[in-house]
Amino acid sequence: MLGRILNSHQQWLCRRLADLGYVVTRQVAVADTSGEIQKAVQEALARADLVITTGGLGPTSDDLTREALARLLGRTLREDAAVVAHIRNYFKRRNYPMPESARVQALVPEGALVLPNPNGTAPGLAIKVERNADASFKIENAGGTPPDPRSPAWLVMLPGPPRELQPMFIAAVEPLLRREFPLASPFFCRTLRTSGVGESVLEEKIREPLRELVKAGLEIGYCARIGQVDVRLAAFGANAEETVAAAEAIVRATLGADTFGTGDEELEAVVIRLLTAQKKSLAVAESCTGGWIANRLTNVPGASAVFRGGFVTYSNEAKEKFLGVRAETLARHGAVSEAVAREMAEGARRAMGSDYAIAVTGIAGPDGGSAEKPVGTVYFALAEAGATRVWQRLNAWDRLTFKEVTAAQALNQLRLRLG
Repeated sequence: MLGRILNSHQQWLCRRLADLGYVVTRQVAVADTSGEIQKAVQEALARADLVITTGGLGPTSDDLTREALARLLGRTLREDAAVVAHIRNYFKRRNYPMPESARVQALVPEGALVLPNPNGTAPGLAIKVERNADASFKIENAGGTPPDPRSPAWLVMLPGPPRELQPMFIAAVEPLLRREFPLASPFFCRTLRTSGVGESVLEEKIREPLRELVKAGLEIGYCARIGQVDVRLAAFGANAEETVAAAEAIVRATLGADTFGTGDEELEAVVIRLLTAQKKSLAVAESCTGGWIANRLTNVPGASAVFRGGFVTYSNEAKEKFLGVRAETLARHGAVSEAVAREMAEGARRAMGSDYAIAVTGIAGPDGGSAEKPVGTVYFALAEAGATRVWQRLNAWDRLTFKEVTAAQALNQLRLRLG
C-alpha cells in the first residue's frame, strides 16, 4: 500500500487460475492491519467459494495474517511440531542460528491443512470454512449474488516471497482446486509466445483465419510484453482441446517464425535449446545493453554448455582492447555504427572461439543523439564462420525499456538464424 513493492502475486495467480479454467472475480489489496485483513476476507467469503491471501505469514511484527484470520474464524492457533522441525532444519542447512521469533510461523489454526514450503520457513495454510455451521463466523451479504451458505468455502493463505508462493501454489493448491472445485465443463488453454510483431498487427493477421473457431467458442487473449506478444487460446466444452489445437495450427501457419514458444517459455531458453541441439557455441559483445543479453542467457539452466562468455565494452577503449575494434573504425564511423557492430561481433567470436557471436551498440539516451543518429538508434551484428550480418533498429524508449527491447531483438535474430 506504500507503493514500495510491486504486487506481482495478483498477476501471476490470476494468470495461473485462468489457465486452469477458474474465473477470478475480484482482487483486493489492503493495509497490514488486523482489522483491514479481517474485513477484506469476511467480504471475500461472502462473494466467493475460494479466497486466496498472500503475505503476512512470516516471523516479524507486521506479519498479521495468520493470527487475524484465526480470530476471524474462531480457530485456536496451535504449534505444529513438524513445521518447527522444518524451520530448524532450514536454518541448520544454512549454518544460521534459528531466531526464537521464527517459531511463530509454526502456529497453525485448528483444522487447517499445512501446505509445505521447501523454499522457505513459513508454511501455507488452507482452511475449509463451513459457512452454515460455524457460529463464530457470520457471513454478511456484501452485495451481488452471495454463494450458497450451505456450501463450504476454502480460504488459502500463501507466503509473500514469489520464490515460495509460486511453487507452493503449483504443488499444493492446484491439486486442492481440482479436488474441491472440479470444473463443470472440460477446459483447455494454450499460450503461444511471439516476437518480432506488434500486438495490433498480430491481431489483424490472425483475426479472420480464427473467425469460425471464435464462433464455435474459442476465446482469444493478447498480452503485450517488452519485445514479445503472447496469444492465449482457450475453450470450454467436450471439444475444447480439439478447438484450441485447431486454433494453434492456424496461428502457427499464419505467423510462421514469429512464434517462438509456448506457455512460459522464454526467448533465451529457446536460443539455448537450439544451440545445444545443434552443438553450437555463442559469445556476446554488449555496449548499450550493459550485459543484459548475457544475463538472460545465463538465467537458463544448462547455458554453460553452449555459452562461452561475453564482453561489456562500454567505452571505445574497451572495444579496442578486448574486441580488437580498430581505432580508425571508431574515428570514422563512431561507436554506434554498422562497422563497429560488425567488428565487435567478429572480435567476440574470435576471442571466445565460438561458432556464433552477437554484438549490440546503440544510444540508450536520454542524451547523446543527433539528427543522423537519434536516441534509440541501435546496431546489431551476428557473426559466424564466413559471414557477419548487421541490422539497425530505432528503439526510442526510456533507458531501461531500450535495454530490454534491444536484448530481446538480438536474441530473436539469433533464434531465427538457428531455425
